[in-house]
Amino acid sequence: MTNSPSLRVGLLGFGSIGAKVASELDAGAVPGARVAAVLRRRADAGPSAVDSLAELLRRCDVVVEAAGPAVLREVAAQVLDTGRDLVAVSVGGLFEDGFVDRLPRRGRLVLCSGAIGGLDLLRAAAFAGPLRRVRITSRKKPRSLLQPWMEAWVADRLKTMEPGDEPVELFDGGVAQAVQLFPNNVNVAATVAFAAGDRALVEVCVVADPAATRTAHVIEIDGSIGSYRFEIANDPSPRNPASSAVVAYSVLRSIADLRATGVRIG
Repeated sequence: MTNSPSLRVGLLGFGSIGAKVASELDAGAVPGARVAAVLRRRADAGPSAVDSLAELLRRCDVVVEAAGPAVLREVAAQVLDTGRDLVAVSVGGLFEDGFVDRLPRRGRLVLCSGAIGGLDLLRAAAFAGPLRRVRITSRKKPRSLLQPWMEAWVADRLKTMEPGDEPVELFDGGVAQAVQLFPNNVNVAATVAFAAGDRALVEVCVVADPAATRTAHVIEIDGSIGSYRFEIANDPSPRNPASSAVVAYSVLRSIADLRATGVRIG
């Protein structure tokens, strides 16, 4: 579907990520790509808004999901079964054991790198042989990590932490549990796990840091051909401090890659 003269993009989600992707595409950020439809969930979805997934799929060649893990799980099979490509932002939504393996293959599933990098080297290291260790530590502003399941005293502490307070480690364990406990905060960890090829190997640490002005991730890899460490510090999205500003541009890069016919890196 992506070989048409104009790549028609459908958006699921019109928050800080979806709205930015739409405005950049409207400004010509990806030549040959345009917004064809936005599934209506907000009043400000614009003139391309539609009321159903079926209508969105009728109008587009590629679907960008930026609506959360639950929505991704709900629509992934239907999108791919129509032959449309699917760019997934909420990668944690795919983490249920065996879910990806059950998806139709008529369209391409693209896991957006989102707020992290180094995935090309991680995949290469995993291809060379079994990895011994993969760990991602994420530091975020305390309020962005609030969850409904937290005990009242934990939630109150996150709400009242000040820059001079010590950081608090909220989680240290496997990706599957991290995705369940922090569904909107650890998409990066899920993406790392998919890239590593061994989801049980990847360790996740989530830290609430009251001094954080950026969202920081440290990825540590130890494998048969080398050891690697990546440090990432992302500015928050102006519209949603819980999301990183770079995510929308990662989506745009994914769209450009689907559109590209020339030299590609990675």
